[in-house]
Amino acid sequence: MTVFKNAKIGDKITDFGVEEGKFSFVGSTALPGIDLAGQEVIPGLIDIHTHGCAGFDTMDGADPLREMSRFHLQNGVTAFCPTTMSADRETLKAVTATLPATDGARILGFHLEGPCLSLSHKGAQAAEPIQNARLSDMDTLENVKLITLAPEFPGALEYIEKSAVPICLGHTAADFALSQQAFRKGACGVTHAMNGMPPFHHRDPGLIGAALTADRYIQVIADGVHLHPATVLLLYRAFGAKRMILISDSMRATGLSDGTYDLGGQAVSVYKGEARLSDGTLAGSACPLLTCVKRAISFGIPKKDAINMASKTPATMLGLNKGRIAPGFDADFVVVNEDFIPLSAMVEGEFHPSL
Repeated sequence: MTVFKNAKIGDKITDFGVEEGKFSFVGSTALPGIDLAGQEVIPGLIDIHTHGCAGFDTMDGADPLREMSRFHLQNGVTAFCPTTMSADRETLKAVTATLPATDGARILGFHLEGPCLSLSHKGAQAAEPIQNARLSDMDTLENVKLITLAPEFPGALEYIEKSAVPICLGHTAADFALSQQAFRKGACGVTHAMNGMPPFHHRDPGLIGAALTADRYIQVIADGVHLHPATVLLLYRAFGAKRMILISDSMRATGLSDGTYDLGGQAVSVYKGEARLSDGTLAGSACPLLTCVKRAISFGIPKKDAINMASKTPATMLGLNKGRIAPGFDADFVVVNEDFIPLSAMVEGEFHPSL
């Protein structure tokens, strides 16, 4: 067993132990251990929606995923779902065929964002794969942990009802009634709330209204670009920390300087942290998840809740034994300094003393 001493967890200075990749205890002990000197320890962040970072993209293949995992860990993420772009079946089969071992953040499985989406709300997704997509193609893919689809796509409601993989609704023109149907069929949440869907209207509450009344999850990009800070705060107060999940929706440019980058075969210009296609369409974010957590806190969300929405809540939605510093849970944690900068981390019991 490895013991960590003098850790700040929440508002308390305490000790904790790790054994066989799990937290074994949390509380004061006379046992010797690694002294964290009062530094704050938070649950490892879980990014369930990230296309790329550090110059790499999910669609690049297995080796780039290893590079992405290292960047994520350096930025406080201990587990993530590499997220695909809309593509033809053979391309997606090749991308999802392998879950590589990593020496950074753990790869949970792929998040398929498309291609069964709405052309009218495709955002930065390419049109051709959506036009040629078939729901049955997704059943030929391996290592899939989460799917985003539009409920109006032909056969989607039946697919949602039978799917063993959690499904979120996104890139959709669905109204309130259709969204309600999809949630009744088993859809678990909404992908990047307010983006890639009709706006909320007081007489037509749409997908967001349906998610609220059905008590489902919402993914939120809290970079301050995709949503106004007041909108992030509004969603938090409506859904609460148990149903709102912070995501990065990061793309290849995350962690790099401004410039032109590729996303799903389309050129994306990044300027002052905003990633856009040539027509001005937002094309993912250039922010790591930890930055989104910090910004959510600056918008007025309590620190504890902001952290939970990037750890405990996504873990709960996906049924993971992660996201909490408590006995029996996977030993995923990050040590941060007073400026919320990661210093060290543990991933399923493997300690990284320096990031």
